[in-house]
Amino acid sequence: MPLKEAPGRTPMAYAEEGPSPGSAGAVSGNPPLVFVHGWAAHGGLFAPQFARFADSHRVIAPDLRGHGRSRAGAAPDIAGMADDVAALLEDLDLDGVVAVGWSMGAAVLWDLLRRSPAAERIAGLVVVDMTPRILNDVSWRLGLAGGFDALDSARAAMRMREDWRAYSVRVAANALASEGAPTALLETLQADFAENDPELMAQAWESLCAMDLREDIARIATPTLVAYGARSQLYEPEVSAYLVERAPNAVRVSFQRSGHAPHLEEPERFNRLLNDFVAILSGQDARRDIARLGENAAAHQA
Repeated sequence: MPLKEAPGRTPMAYAEEGPSPGSAGAVSGNPPLVFVHGWAAHGGLFAPQFARFADSHRVIAPDLRGHGRSRAGAAPDIAGMADDVAALLEDLDLDGVVAVGWSMGAAVLWDLLRRSPAAERIAGLVVVDMTPRILNDVSWRLGLAGGFDALDSARAAMRMREDWRAYSVRVAANALASEGAPTALLETLQADFAENDPELMAQAWESLCAMDLREDIARIATPTLVAYGARSQLYEPEVSAYLVERAPNAVRVSFQRSGHAPHLEEPERFNRLLNDFVAILSGQDARRDIARLGENAAAHQA
C-alpha cells in the first residue's frame, strides 16, 4: 500500500485506497473505513482488509506517531495519536466513518471519541482485543493477562530500551494464538516489529500503560462491535464481556482460532462480520440490528 503524508502539525504517513467521493467507482452509502493499528505495528498490517474493501469503500490506515513511517515529530503518546487521527479525519473530510481499532488503536479511538469534535465523524467502532486499562492492581484484574502491573510495566520498558530486537520477538509471539499460528504470519510480525525504534516504543508503551478509560467507556454511545480472540495470550474473554456490559451500544464476537489479531488470523471471517456491521450501520441491511449480529455470529462460529 503506497503511503501519503497527512497535512497538519505532526507528520503522519497513511495508506489510502478505494474510490474517492463522487468518482465513477464510488458506491453510494458505503462509508469510509479507517483502520488504526496497535502498539509496535503499522497500518500495513490491515492488508487483508484493504484487499477486501478497497473496491467498494474508501479505506485508510495511518501509521501512528512513533510507528512505521511516522517517526518524526512529537513523542508518541495516546492523546497525541488520537489528535493526529482526528486531524486526518478532518483533513480528508471523512464522515460516517466506521473505525477499526486493533489493540492500542482501540485506545486511540476511545480517546478521540471521548473528547474530540471529530468524534461526530465516526458512525461505528470496531474494537479488536483491547482493555480500557492495561495495568492490573488490587481493584482491577482485567488488564494484561497474568496480573501484569505497574512494576511489570516498568521492567518491560527497561527491557525494550536495553534490547528491543530481542524483546520484539516476544511481542510478535504474544500477538498470535499460542498454538497453530501460521509461520509466515509470525515471521512477518517479527520482522515488522523489530524495525521499530526502541525509545519510541518505550515512550508509546509508557503512555499506553498510563491510560485509564474505564469511566469513559460508559459515555461512548457509538455503536460498537467488540472482536476478541478466544486464544488471546494478552486478554481474557472477561475483558470483552466487561466492555459490552459498560458500553451503551455494543456487542461482542469471539474468534475461536485467533489470539490477539483476529483480523490477521481469521481474516475472511473478520471481513464478513465487518461487512455485516457496516451494512447495518448504513441501513443497507434493515433486517438486522447490532445485537442480532452478535447473536448470529455466536451461533455460527466458523
